Amino acid sequence: MQTLATEPISPLRDFIVAMTKLVEKERDENKLIAESKKYLKTLISTDTWLPEFCTVPHPDYYQQYLLHTDPLERFSVVSFVWGPGQKTPIHDHTVWGLIGMLRGAEKGQRYTQDASGELVAVGSEAVLKQGDIEVVSPTLGDIHIVKNAFDDQTSISIHVYGANIGAVTRHVYEEGSNKVKKFVSGYSSTQVPNLWDRSASVRATIT
Repeated sequence: MQTLATEPISPLRDFIVAMTKLVEKERDENKLIAESKKYLKTLISTDTWLPEFCTVPHPDYYQQYLLHTDPLERFSVVSFVWGPGQKTPIHDHTVWGLIGMLRGAEKGQRYTQDASGELVAVGSEAVLKQGDIEVVSPTLGDIHIVKNAFDDQTSISIHVYGANIGAVTRHVYEEGSNKVKKFVSGYSSTQVPNLWDRSASVRATIT
């Protein structure tokens, strides 16, 4: 019996197809997040699908590689690559998001703002290990700081957002004050993975 060939990228393609169908039919954010978590859990159960160029750390700051943006910008998928000891500033997202740990581990601290605009830590620092998923959104808690849990190795997380996150105006918060600065993150690469070269699996069907 002939076995169909699969491309290494196929888990990401399957995830994007599932997400595209989901955002097309579902408008309730809670239901959308719940379903997205199931799909992301499957995606991060293995790391062999992630293209090599989306795994490369920078010596000075974390990298944000775009894997896919929905044509209508209803969601985006990003590979965050953390060099040893690297971290974000305290920031928000303004849209819902999922953080799935693919390799290594991350530490994150959530914040909220009090009536005067001062930042207040929420709970204790959390650790995301391989396979763990965290949720952010303006309705569930949207301000946090994230860092690589290791000082001697690279960590990689896969993020899914409810918009083209690299083009969203967001905010950086200064700890110990109520100063807030707008920013747009952009992306760390001008290329995205080729999801649609299915030639190997199609050739395998030819008799």
